Amino acid sequence: MIKRIVAIAAVAVLAAGFAGLAHADTFKLDGDPKPAWIYFNVKNDGGWTQAIDEARQRMEAELGIEIPFVEKVPEIASEIKPAAERYIRRGHNIIIGSAFGYSDAFKELSERYPEVAFLNPAGTTNGPNLQSFYGRTYESQYLCGMVAGALTKSNKIGFVAANPFGLVNWTVNAYLLGARQLNPDVTLTVVFTGAWNDPVKERASAQALVEQGIDVIGQHVDTPTPQVVAQEQGIFGTGHHRDMREFAPQATACSSVWVWDRYLTPTFKKIAAGQWEPNPWGDFISIGDGGTDIACCGDMVPQDVADKVMAEREALVNGKHVFQGPIYDQAGTVRVAEGEVPSDGDLWGMDYLIQGVTGSLN
Repeated sequence: MIKRIVAIAAVAVLAAGFAGLAHADTFKLDGDPKPAWIYFNVKNDGGWTQAIDEARQRMEAELGIEIPFVEKVPEIASEIKPAAERYIRRGHNIIIGSAFGYSDAFKELSERYPEVAFLNPAGTTNGPNLQSFYGRTYESQYLCGMVAGALTKSNKIGFVAANPFGLVNWTVNAYLLGARQLNPDVTLTVVFTGAWNDPVKERASAQALVEQGIDVIGQHVDTPTPQVVAQEQGIFGTGHHRDMREFAPQATACSSVWVWDRYLTPTFKKIAAGQWEPNPWGDFISIGDGGTDIACCGDMVPQDVADKVMAEREALVNGKHVFQGPIYDQAGTVRVAEGEVPSDGDLWGMDYLIQGVTGSLN
């Protein structure tokens, strides 16, 4: 690892040191690296944006630089572009976003300012100076599912999900696949709230699951509400975005957590060194390269279970695929044949729930 960079000028030295290794078609930063971040929500939302802000703070500490940010810039181009351009006028040349809804605005900005690097988690647009990226959340949710499968006494686990998109469906499916690693008899009931951040709907959904006899609740929504309900009801849960033990320490057994700094810090160094080549299809980050990981585990998780989870994590780092076939959907149709794994395109387009999941995408 490169030694701690104590000032932005030192980053410039780093860039100069690697300049001779850069390919002719790589992006060249105009001036010394000077990043800035745009948040679509408040920095202490307890979920997605707070995970981003915590990554920013870790990056500041590791790189020895200041990364300013602005909060509550909604997913509206007329607000995103002025926020980015204010930073660009002040000399900032690495602009980081925070939302899917920033995609089109960041594409326009990247074309208007080709000398500025743009990075956007959960985005869908890319270019010579624009990289969208997302984590393979099915990996960390699979690991949390293992914990859920080990803790359930009823063999009934539940999941509060936001919208029935591929990137949510794969977390639901992976959660059950993980649970079955330690409990082949487990079933899963999923409830979709239709919203990323709606504590009222999340509470109602979690309570409905409890009434069905579910004793472990997973989630892919933005607030800790499902974990809070689990603690109120005396059952267990697994969180998402951040370590939700902060909100429900008696209930939250583990969490699928974002660790963006593990991806962005090396990316910043590549940009500074003139070695950054954005992937035209976006970066889809595995657990070994950043994106998400598991925060494991709470005191309620037996040590032998935690050891199995971490051994499986190592297997994922070494190339194991969560969706190794055969995998069947709810109707019994083969979706991944025996011995095969889905392509990344198949994962993004996952429009089905697997056998053992109760719930509907409609």
